[in-house]
Amino acid sequence: MKHYFRALLMSLLLAASTAQADMTIEIVGVGSQQYPIAIIPFQNENLDQQPVTPVIGSDLNTSGVFKVLPIADRSLHAYTPAALNLAALQASGAQYAVLGQIFNEGGQAVIKFWLIDIVTKQELIAYEKRGNPAQLRRMSHQIADMIYEKITGKSGAFSSRIAYILKTGKAFELQVADADGYGAQTVLKSKMPIMSPRWSPDGGKLAYVSFELEKPVVYVHELATGKRWQAANFKGSNSSPAWSPNGRQLAVVLSKDGGSQIYIVNVDGTNPRRISQGGEINTEPSFTADGQSIVFTSDRGGSPQIYRQSINGGNAERLTFSGGYNASAKISPDGKSMTYITRDNGYRVAVMDLATRRSTTLTSTNMDDSPSFAPNSSMILYETDVGRRGTLAIVSSDGKVKQRLKSQNGEVRQPAWGPMLR
Repeated sequence: MKHYFRALLMSLLLAASTAQADMTIEIVGVGSQQYPIAIIPFQNENLDQQPVTPVIGSDLNTSGVFKVLPIADRSLHAYTPAALNLAALQASGAQYAVLGQIFNEGGQAVIKFWLIDIVTKQELIAYEKRGNPAQLRRMSHQIADMIYEKITGKSGAFSSRIAYILKTGKAFELQVADADGYGAQTVLKSKMPIMSPRWSPDGGKLAYVSFELEKPVVYVHELATGKRWQAANFKGSNSSPAWSPNGRQLAVVLSKDGGSQIYIVNVDGTNPRRISQGGEINTEPSFTADGQSIVFTSDRGGSPQIYRQSINGGNAERLTFSGGYNASAKISPDGKSMTYITRDNGYRVAVMDLATRRSTTLTSTNMDDSPSFAPNSSMILYETDVGRRGTLAIVSSDGKVKQRLKSQNGEVRQPAWGPMLR
């Protein structure tokens, strides 16, 4: 029960500047099939502050699904499909090739690129992308998403962001970064704990819990302006915010009427409405993809288990039965799966197929927590302990691809994967 009540015990006991705290990605498990792909340096990219192809290559390589082949032989460099030496690229082991050009037109950065199937000699993608020169890295992530989707048939998530809590000494920072850990920015820094960051559906806001008033209070923070406000500051503990899919409401956990109960409030903090009934502890709410129900953790059955209930009230349906501990549930954006933490020779990330109710444990580490799905539903971000130090990790929903995001600046905990950047 210690793991389950970690956040609650902290609540009861304790009742934006820019940083470059970038993280590096370590691949600890790859997919059963890797696509060999040659990424040729784009024409003129050395003239730009942010080269494009290293970002694309890193995205595809760290996904665990691609094997990015270095093309050191400059005679194989080409900037148009007609100039490609397909026979030599195929001899190098490549099945696909990415090539392109970068130039400036009217103050805009223009990236023209092609994805070529080397075996069939087909152009799978021929695309021109325009944007602010300062956004070349974001454009590179979007190109990687296009390549990933064209070859795998699944949406990429490289152009999304993550949020997490960085703890250095006695200081807490709420940070956001690209999905690859690059370009971290501090949204809030405090000497008091910050917990449970959650992205709004449009990616423009974060809800979180701060103890700056010496009690847990739920805030909403507008990232573009820095404006923030209290969304839940009632008597007692206010914790575990979760956004409704339409972005207009939050599910929160309040103790104002005794115990821990789940309420739905408007984003401005008005009109609190209790929806959980029964049990002394009901916590960690998360909306289903259609916004009509929530899943949450409750002790009403004698041990922490996951339940589902309509936002209009009524009886709660128990979803987990295997084992004496299941908590921290999140529903995938496509509504087909649920990730959660199960006690299975340690606290580990699991996923349930909601149609069949079949569950699979995905990780082999011992102290996992705070899982959340990528916007493409195929990857899960979570926190784990490595050498008694909090760090972030990613596992694919089939458990085959595994990554670890390593920070040199302190402990990193309570991550949340945000929506795609457009």
